[in-house]
Amino acid sequence: MGSIGFSELLLIFFVVLLLFGGKKLPELARSMGAALREFRRAANEIEEPIKDTKEEVEKEIKGAE
Repeated sequence: MGSIGFSELLLIFFVVLLLFGGKKLPELARSMGAALREFRRAANEIEEPIKDTKEEVEKEIKGAE
């Protein structure tokens, strides 16, 4: 559960093609790519401080032992 296979991706592609048409598809793909890059960048910005805090806590725990 949770994984998308090739047939599902193909179905999604054809539905999008029918909804938006062939001329809008490249523009839509570019905007989706930009949104995905922005999402990854934001996720990394959130993840870095969490990793740093985790490492600090692990060092403190090892130092206390």
